[in-house]
Amino acid sequence: MLKKAAESALKTTTEALKAATPALRVEPLSEIMSISAGTAEILGLKDVRMNELVLFKNNVMGMVQTLKPDSVGVVFLSNPDSLKAGDKVRRTNRVLDVPVGDALLGRVIDPLGTPLDELGPLNTDERRRIETDAAPIMDRAPVDTPLQTGIKVVDAFTPIGRGQRELILGDRQTGKTALALDTIINQKDTGVLCIYCSIGARAAGIARVIADLKKYGVMQNTIVMAATGDDEAGMQYIAPYAATAIGEYFMYQGRDVLIVYDDLTAHARAYRQISLLLRTPPGREAFPGDIFYIHSRLLERATHLRPDVGGGSLTALPIVTTEAGNISAYIPTNIISITDGQIYLSLTSYQKGILPAVDTGPSVSRVGGDAQLPAYRKLIGPLKLFYAQFEELESFAKFGTQLDSETQDRLKRGHAIRAALQQMQYRPMAVETQVAVWTAVNAGLFDDIPADKSIEAQTRTDALLHNRFPDLIDTIVTQKQVPTDQQTTAFLTALQDDLTPLYQTEPV
Repeated sequence: MLKKAAESALKTTTEALKAATPALRVEPLSEIMSISAGTAEILGLKDVRMNELVLFKNNVMGMVQTLKPDSVGVVFLSNPDSLKAGDKVRRTNRVLDVPVGDALLGRVIDPLGTPLDELGPLNTDERRRIETDAAPIMDRAPVDTPLQTGIKVVDAFTPIGRGQRELILGDRQTGKTALALDTIINQKDTGVLCIYCSIGARAAGIARVIADLKKYGVMQNTIVMAATGDDEAGMQYIAPYAATAIGEYFMYQGRDVLIVYDDLTAHARAYRQISLLLRTPPGREAFPGDIFYIHSRLLERATHLRPDVGGGSLTALPIVTTEAGNISAYIPTNIISITDGQIYLSLTSYQKGILPAVDTGPSVSRVGGDAQLPAYRKLIGPLKLFYAQFEELESFAKFGTQLDSETQDRLKRGHAIRAALQQMQYRPMAVETQVAVWTAVNAGLFDDIPADKSIEAQTRTDALLHNRFPDLIDTIVTQKQVPTDQQTTAFLTALQDDLTPLYQTEPV
């Protein structure tokens, strides 16, 4: 019995000692196992989180991209040339974030929030994670407010609403960036804040964009985020997420934001490079299987919020570059399926001098029509149908030698519409002027005006509207009503007199 009591006392004492003795915690060694172009495999970093910022020697920064049982894949966010296998790595316990706030307006920054414009540090203490969940469905409101681009062919055929995601795609040098810049410039006095996110472009090209924004007086309401082609692939990868985080900050404050991603083709290539170096299995066109997810979780963050959760909006204009007009390639089809419509720029139209080179056939907006002003929506429905029929009729008319008078009149009207759709860059047109122009076109006042005088005719229309018909502007823009028949008749009668000197022949 004594023996059992002694054994029991010994057991109790041993358990007490174990409980009182702190466990010895040995941190695993954290060092670079291997390093390649823009990525590294790290041994250790126990309990590290996805997207956590890690530091190497010489202040080289990286972001955790993949988690494995015994190692971690990291993408570099700064030049890793000074690093080698065996160098130590340390955690920061900080998931990658970006500074946010009004202090960023008018500034040029990189995806980490570092100023690139030599205007001093950013005076803001607020930060936001670059990766956040999209707003829940129940927090979203319908898209019901137009985002006017000032570009007639877009506002008429593929209108954009605040909170929409509208893709711009086309071959190189077809005017994709120009279209986005015109949209930003048209937001000058609308209260819409703009973010231009450049991914993989040349520094000279970004400098031209910044110069244009300053020239037309919109830089003070715009943030430029630049990840050039010389930056690490990791910086190009995080750029659109960082830009979106800044836009979300303003959106949840109840403000309207427009963000341009220029372009997501370069973003996909940067992610493909990172993934292949980190040994992610390749799939179609060597892109990893989650390439759809990286863009869907980005663009899903663009929305229009309900008033009780902020009431702001984030409108996304992603840009995608196609090759030889092939919109059925992997990346274009992925993003087409994510967005609410697309604006397709045709190389053929561009080469013919039809600018903007928007091909109205494959271009579509799935929600923007609901956000158009009533006066615009009433005009554009019949116009779109007529123009689509005209393009088909024009292709058949090339093979005919004699056309009846009705066909000739339809072709004449179609050519007048095409001429009116053309527009020079940096010349956005106010929505009330667009309504006036399309009213005149529908009434046949532009049918006998030569194509090279269409711009002058539109200038005369704008001058007449603003000088003599302010009540018409009030009805269209302020009251958001359809003009009465009396208002329309009075305007068209006065306009016909103003356009008479431009007619090639007397209008019928």
